[in-house]
Amino acid sequence: MAKTTTSKSTATNYATHKLVFDKIETWGINNNQKLLFTFLALSLFFSFMLFNARISEAHDDALYLEGGWRYVNEFPNYFYTQNAPLYVLFLGLLTKIFGFKLLVFKLVNVVFSFFAVFFFYKAFYKRIPVVVLIPVMLFVSCNHLIQYYASMTFTEAFYLFLQSLFFFWFFKLYDALQIESNGLKHIKLWIMLGLFAFFIATCKSVAIVAVPVLIVFFLLEKQWKNAGLALGSYLLFKIPYELIVKLVWGTQNQFAGQSKILLLKDPYDKSLGNDDVAGFIGRFFDNCNLYLGKRFYELLGLREEYTKPVESQLAADKLNSEYKYLAFFIVVIVLISLFKVIKQKNKPLVFFGLFTGAQLLLSFVILQARWDQPRIVLICMPVMLILMYLLFYNFVKKSGMGQNIYLAIALILSASVLMSSFKRGVVNIPIVKKNLAGNIYYGYTPDWQNFLRCSEWCADSLPKNTLVASRKAPMSFVYGKGKKFFPIYSVITKDSLTQQSNPDSALAFFAAKGVTHIMLGSLRINPKENSGQIINTVHNIAQPIMEKYPNKLKLVHTEGLSEQAYLFEITK
Repeated sequence: MAKTTTSKSTATNYATHKLVFDKIETWGINNNQKLLFTFLALSLFFSFMLFNARISEAHDDALYLEGGWRYVNEFPNYFYTQNAPLYVLFLGLLTKIFGFKLLVFKLVNVVFSFFAVFFFYKAFYKRIPVVVLIPVMLFVSCNHLIQYYASMTFTEAFYLFLQSLFFFWFFKLYDALQIESNGLKHIKLWIMLGLFAFFIATCKSVAIVAVPVLIVFFLLEKQWKNAGLALGSYLLFKIPYELIVKLVWGTQNQFAGQSKILLLKDPYDKSLGNDDVAGFIGRFFDNCNLYLGKRFYELLGLREEYTKPVESQLAADKLNSEYKYLAFFIVVIVLISLFKVIKQKNKPLVFFGLFTGAQLLLSFVILQARWDQPRIVLICMPVMLILMYLLFYNFVKKSGMGQNIYLAIALILSASVLMSSFKRGVVNIPIVKKNLAGNIYYGYTPDWQNFLRCSEWCADSLPKNTLVASRKAPMSFVYGKGKKFFPIYSVITKDSLTQQSNPDSALAFFAAKGVTHIMLGSLRINPKENSGQIINTVHNIAQPIMEKYPNKLKLVHTEGLSEQAYLFEITK
């Protein structure tokens, strides 16, 4: 009798607890449009709260802007090969239509970010439980870095938009194949999926994994014809594109230019040569620790983005050990979740999990760890979060206490994301007001202000036929009003003993390239602190010249009272 009572009590208890998730699910379905509008409104709110009217010190956004300008002004003698060219081509189109209007480019990216939220929601609505969808959508629409990129001319907003459309059309095709398995009956859907597979692979080189993962996905399902259609739909756009590039520009593809840099042990020191197999394995583990042990938690607002420089090797080892454990935790959770969705035969999530994992794997192997940019993992986090939340959801859905813990954790993580964005937005608003009012240098530290003002001075005061060597040439280009600068990314003709340039070789190099001036900035190594340590790449070229030929470099302009930027003319 007692057992029966207990059994009834347990059943009643389970039904009551089950109702919590059921109520949220029912509420989410009944308020579908309200939910979507809420996420879109949050995205717009944070896009403008975190709007950045300046150029990033990271330099890549300026590189893309310069590339877009060169497409228009140097056509057909210029083709962008530093990385995937689609976004730069798009910026060229905008430049052709509107002129070089930085604010226009930024607002267009806000639009991309907005529709990335829209199509991501449309793709995953009713595909995953509402209690999983809501915290993931809050990350997609409110994360501070996503919203930072919404107003910056990096590729991320554009890519997230294209990726969400890729997800959207994959679901459309998958649903159609469940009704009619003959892929030839769905040619329009294949064309759309192929188009966006081509777009994402041409926007970010690492996204090329979408094509083999698509093919493998259908091969594992023994759908041989559909595997061929997956490849064919991509090649339908890839082949004409490559032919056009070859006919118009006659240049190498997007991978050839990047591979030379990616093979190097140090992208800023060619003298060290190329990495070996052990080096690439080391990259994988180093990047795994950095992106999953550090950046992943930063993007959730669980740890500070900027930390003080490590003062000792012991402290560095302790920090690296911490990253390893944190990264291991994420890897285990995601792999278990992927195993579960495979077991549950949730095939779309299997595909997205494999696609995301392949992107991370390729990134971790090919990228040098010193780059350590959070945007590498950012584009993969929405799917990773879906898998992680879904694993927890399936684990607790029959437990009242577990459901409460799930909701508490989802609330804490979502609040962390919102608070991180809001705090940054409060700091950003006074800066962007001054930027939009005309003070384009407000918000930069003094070292950057002086460097960029010196770039502007070069455009205003030097003859048009001069060519200035700059450590951050694309940024000098933007603030130098379109004046071309010569890029210096590493010490040229380096002496193996001094680690500085050979002065005669450096002068010969500059003469061959037509360089007439050298700009020396005082750009901080630690952007948060004026410690006296600066990026000294150009200094290591100029100093040997000054020592051997004191009159060869003539100071023509100094910008700033501290952390100055200097402009030298190379005399004849």
